[in-house]
Amino acid sequence: MPGLVRRWLDVVGPFLGLLLVLGLLALSEEARPFIFTGANFKVVLTQTVIVAIGALGMTLVIVSGGIDLSVGSVVAFTSVLGARLLVAGVHPAWAVAGVIAAGGIIGLLNGAIIAGLRMLPFIVTLGMMGVVRGAAKWLSNKQTVSAPEDSPVNAIMARVKPSELLPLPHGVWIAVALAALMAVVMNRTIFGRHAFAIGSNEATARLCGIRVRWTKLWIYGLAGLFFGTSGLMQLSRLTQGDPSVAVGLELDIIAAVVIGGASLSGGTGSVLGAMIGALIMAVLRNGTNQLGWETYVQEILIGVVIVLAVGVDRFRHARAR
Repeated sequence: MPGLVRRWLDVVGPFLGLLLVLGLLALSEEARPFIFTGANFKVVLTQTVIVAIGALGMTLVIVSGGIDLSVGSVVAFTSVLGARLLVAGVHPAWAVAGVIAAGGIIGLLNGAIIAGLRMLPFIVTLGMMGVVRGAAKWLSNKQTVSAPEDSPVNAIMARVKPSELLPLPHGVWIAVALAALMAVVMNRTIFGRHAFAIGSNEATARLCGIRVRWTKLWIYGLAGLFFGTSGLMQLSRLTQGDPSVAVGLELDIIAAVVIGGASLSGGTGSVLGAMIGALIMAVLRNGTNQLGWETYVQEILIGVVIVLAVGVDRFRHARAR
């Protein structure tokens, strides 16, 4: 029975957290008329897309017992790369493919170093964060690169009828579709089960015949594809590639995954939880903006939420022993 209760809380917990945040925001009579509107919900969902898609890849990495701190730099680099390709006259479809593939290649490089040389993911991805950020500045010549105004890529995150909830930007539906696909991969495939097994106990997974090194390689490569897709959404949203964007985005993405119930120790996590965690982050930022709070207050609040989420995870693991 205790195990059943824990599993139930793992599923329901993120939803309760979201309801709590919305309930707290509803207490403000000044902000309530602006927060709980279709137009504002469209803004929140649009703002959630980049973190949510990144959280899909990060969930897979964290479930396997790893971490990736390079995601913010990958988003900046791929957005610049996409803008460069579009300016050079590359067909939008090929530009999109190139952006996503670039994220995957960076992810594979991370995975190759981590699995091949058995180095700590924290150190490898921390170093890659600097390398890729520098590459983004080199590729853009340290300035923003504007995409052509008539490029169909710009329409992916465009908010049509901004005063109404519907229609939602294409990027929102892409995030939902990718989440559904990732849920199937993690819960219904051998690859997903192997990722959970490696995160739970890597030594045992190796003894059970799981090819740990190859699985880690593909985990980081697949995560990189999601990070590249986040970069594509960033490009579409800003209609330009900017090497200075997404600084600290990795913390928002990791926070979304942890708030969603994943354990930084590995072996635990869910796609649904990560999506709700990303939504909580977006609602917090949007709500504090509507309340007129300073940026530093938002950062303090989100930092407290992260610490509380990790504390709950530690408490849950202590009770499970």
